[in-house]
Amino acid sequence: MKRILVPTDFSTYAENALKAAAQIAKKNNSELFLLHMLELPSQMSDTITEGNSIPEVMFFIEKAREMLESIKERPYLNGIIVNESVLFESAFKGIIEFSKKNDIDLIIMGSRGLSGFEEILIGSNTEKVVRHSEIPVLVIKKDTVEFKAENIVFASDFSKEAKKPFRKLLKFAQIFDSTLNLVMICTPSSFKTTLVAEKFISDFAANFDLKKFTSHIYNDANIEKGIINFSNSINADLIGMCTHNRTALSHFFNGSISEDLVNHSNKPVIAFKVKNK
Repeated sequence: MKRILVPTDFSTYAENALKAAAQIAKKNNSELFLLHMLELPSQMSDTITEGNSIPEVMFFIEKAREMLESIKERPYLNGIIVNESVLFESAFKGIIEFSKKNDIDLIIMGSRGLSGFEEILIGSNTEKVVRHSEIPVLVIKKDTVEFKAENIVFASDFSKEAKKPFRKLLKFAQIFDSTLNLVMICTPSSFKTTLVAEKFISDFAANFDLKKFTSHIYNDANIEKGIINFSNSINADLIGMCTHNRTALSHFFNGSISEDLVNHSNKPVIAFKVKNK
């Protein structure tokens, strides 16, 4: 994960993401890409596309560039190569396209989380990126003096489709010499006996050369609560999840589970996409 993208709207939440990105970059000798999206009215966007300029647009561009240059002077970015870009595009679409064009390995975003009707009606750009990004997305919820990933939870149904995204999590875990806590959440609607659940996890783990890991079965009312409660019970630093933009595979590959965690968990969440066949 040598090329890390940090989209910023200059908010506190974006700053929190950048602080975490800086720590990861220093550990892994990575390069950072700061991206600000200018979502201009359609008539202004058309003007830019046609190669014209108007004072209002030029003002927005200049102010955004000034703020990005100011951010690059943050002490915690010392020693890190930081590239900055300002693009004219909707935030969600622009982030996805930028990551593809620039061979980004990891996207790190801030999120304040939503609840109730606000969550239903709005749906953040972070959630959309989590669901649709082909590359891993790390969501940071709060400011931390030291970003830790020593104790990672990987919640899954441990089907064969989880193998490829799990390999990506292993690469991330190697940066921090993490312990991986493999957990299957059993709910009233997705109940498995202990014997069956243990076999699922052990068969899955046998496909990898795992050095530091534990396996668990955790019962709860639903998957989201189970993941959060289990993570809190072992004082995990980070939650790892698989996502899928289809919902037919299983509860664990329903994109909404990861989106719910992005909103409701106070811990960082890293999401890995299950590729369509």
